[in-house]
Amino acid sequence: MDLSLIIPHIEALIFASEKPLPNNELVELVNNALGFIEDRATQEQVGSAVNAIREKYESEFYPFEVVESGGGFQFLTKKEYHKTIAQLNGDKFLKKLSVASLETLSIIAYKQPVTKSEIEIIRGVNCDYAVQKLLEKDLVIIAGRNENSPGKPLIYATSKSFMDYFGINSPDDLPKIREVLNLEIIEATKVEEIQMEEIAVDEIKMEQDLEELFEAENKTNDATGTSEISPE
Repeated sequence: MDLSLIIPHIEALIFASEKPLPNNELVELVNNALGFIEDRATQEQVGSAVNAIREKYESEFYPFEVVESGGGFQFLTKKEYHKTIAQLNGDKFLKKLSVASLETLSIIAYKQPVTKSEIEIIRGVNCDYAVQKLLEKDLVIIAGRNENSPGKPLIYATSKSFMDYFGINSPDDLPKIREVLNLEIIEATKVEEIQMEEIAVDEIKMEQDLEELFEAENKTNDATGTSEISPE
């Protein structure tokens, strides 16, 4: 099948969809739309068409781009224009998770599937409210029950909305804990280096000021015939 025939249809599907569209779903939708054509689109052809569309919107001329996240492809505004569109959706952009919810979400993301009691053991506090809020925001889902634990408690995992929100395609794409810790160490080192540089600059300036002060004092002494003052 000619790519020029399916590219506009794929572009229209990604644009109109409210959720990320995976490659296999795009194949099915395109073939359904062009059902009268004997030559049906393949996974490889649709993949090539998506790449062509993504390359098209990489141009600075467009304020949006096609991004692969949440397990599929979707149109998103480029980050350079986030501040602009935030004026239209200010409340939506300003809604933030509490510290408790963020801690709970982090535990679920890295330990999934995980039960509520396991989350509470790690956090050391009750997490009923935090889990409920995350469920309401569709950031986590109930993935089933732990059949091997007494009472068969519910187990929680991150949702497709979570992956979409953070721009990843699976939990495996999350940064490793070691990488996060190393980044924090690097940032702390950078701050310390900057502080040391500032201290060094201040010391140099202080020495220069003292030298200027002593030079001015010595000149005054020369004029009055008194002895010189040594900076030592």
